[in-house]
Amino acid sequence: MSTVQEIEAALGRLPPAQLRQVSDWIGERLVPETTPAMLAALDEGIRSMQTEPAVSAEKVRARIKEWSIG
Repeated sequence: MSTVQEIEAALGRLPPAQLRQVSDWIGERLVPETTPAMLAALDEGIRSMQTEPAVSAEKVRARIKEWSIG
């Protein structure tokens, strides 16, 4: 039996609360740590959404067609 199969079998025996704990633990390891650069990019995106003009979905679709045609 492989390690993955053993882990899957063990997880199948856990009660829901403990399964959620394991899920949270794994999730914390799969999501990259928040870096200052990531936070700055998020801040810039939020600022852009609040201060710059919006583009309609129709205009975006038209531009995508332009870009894909070349």
